[in-house]
Amino acid sequence: MVNHKVTYLFSKENNFVLKLNKFLEMRNTYNVDIEKNVLDIINQVNIHGDSALITMINKHDKIKCSNLENIKIENKLLKKAFDDLPIDLKNAMKLASNRIKAFHEKQKICGFDYEDELGVNLGIKYSPIKRVGFYTPGGKAIYPSSVLMNVVPALVAGVDERVLVSPINIDKKSEILLAAAYLAEVTEFYRMGGAQAIAALAFGTKKLKKVDKIVGPGNAYVAEAKRQLFGKVGIDSVAGPSEVLIVADKFNKPEWIALDLLSQAEHDENAQSILITNDKKFGELVEDNIMKLLETLPRKKIASNSWYKNGLIIIVEHIYECTNIINQIAPEHLELCIKNPKVYLDKIKNAGSIFLGKYTPEAIGDYIAGPNHVLPTGGTARFSSGLGTNDFLRRTTFVLCNEHNLNELGKHAEILANAEGLDAHKMSINIRRKLY
Repeated sequence: MVNHKVTYLFSKENNFVLKLNKFLEMRNTYNVDIEKNVLDIINQVNIHGDSALITMINKHDKIKCSNLENIKIENKLLKKAFDDLPIDLKNAMKLASNRIKAFHEKQKICGFDYEDELGVNLGIKYSPIKRVGFYTPGGKAIYPSSVLMNVVPALVAGVDERVLVSPINIDKKSEILLAAAYLAEVTEFYRMGGAQAIAALAFGTKKLKKVDKIVGPGNAYVAEAKRQLFGKVGIDSVAGPSEVLIVADKFNKPEWIALDLLSQAEHDENAQSILITNDKKFGELVEDNIMKLLETLPRKKIASNSWYKNGLIIIVEHIYECTNIINQIAPEHLELCIKNPKVYLDKIKNAGSIFLGKYTPEAIGDYIAGPNHVLPTGGTARFSSGLGTNDFLRRTTFVLCNEHNLNELGKHAEILANAEGLDAHKMSINIRRKLY
């Protein structure tokens, strides 16, 4: 039974910060059963390889599979799926892909190569990761935007082998995902999902070469598998449910803000939608509009559970109070539907992506604006950032000494090595200086 009453908090009430923290922590539940099940799946794939993977694909993905060739989608099918799209959808996807590519091209960073005052040559070079695996949900929902957002930055970075996995069925519903894979220039595509797909990408099997990094959203089993396998393979993050924080004053249309909040709530029952406003009456009007909209929303059940379980309206006395609250929450998505929103940018330290002004709904960022929609959740925007081109690059430093500057630097290095009691370190330097 859904409790049809959203939570209100007031910034001036006693213990506001503690109450807000308590609210935010409600979603941080740990499932021991999922941890154990995922560990078992990982071990089975690691030990038994293809045979365990095929068994799990048949069982969990409900895809008939006798060998991995049964689930591999050939590139010609990806192209056909794109060619067969309605022209308006084809154009929209091409525009989205081009805008995402253009934005991520601007993120490219260059290395450097210089000589210091002693003539020591120092520098950094960047190299793309060789092989990356991408996970995309393919069960109840199909997200072609997720394919573009995850794979295109890797393409821009120069990743050679881009391997997509998704537990889709080959039918009309999934054609749009195949089309997105074609646009993103995926090099391999396998129809499999869950923790078993993550394990197969991390360890590799006789038929599937292992990857160096895994990115992309999935359910709790996928997230847990990525968490357990981090270190064996690189990952983007352990993503949680989607979230939005909207700061809006009374000069907005309540229905617009209500729809923005519901655009997150309809993702997942655990999604989180929060409104900050300096006008209680406006907050109540937004709430009223949400109740009306929920009556006609196709994903009413999911959105209702999300809003009434994880929704929140915060009332502040002054809009400028919002920056401290934003930084405390560290939201995945932040909308600033207020006058002169860019004035607040420098004061906002913790947010995944910021949408400025009432004509920039977060949903435009999900599809076509250009910046990545793979963003830090659960407050991790305090220390991490959204997916970008540089996540697919490795940074390597280099040093070149000659006999003259090694002699100068070496005497100081020997002192430090001696202080740490590392004799071979000291001798390694000293022997070269003696020759000099």
